[in-house]
Amino acid sequence: MLYLTRKVGDSVVIDDNIEVTVVEVRGKTVKLGFTFPEDVQVLRRELYDRIQEENRSASASADLVHQLGQVANAVADNMKNSPDADKDDGKD
Repeated sequence: MLYLTRKVGDSVVIDDNIEVTVVEVRGKTVKLGFTFPEDVQVLRRELYDRIQEENRSASASADLVHQLGQVANAVADNMKNSPDADKDDGKD
């Protein structure tokens, strides 16, 4: 992690296209201003973490559904290939 000391009005530039400016300091609170391209996504950490967790949960659910589908397909294939599958039970 990089630590910098900046005063109100001072800025830092990240990757030639993102500028972060110290707008105000009030007690333990710092107000920052950001200038960045429209295609860059900026999120508060707590929101970013929540989105990542929801994505992990959705992915785990999708994986479970996929695995259940594979099991169902295997069972269906097993039933089709079973020696008893072709027997005539005489109930016509």
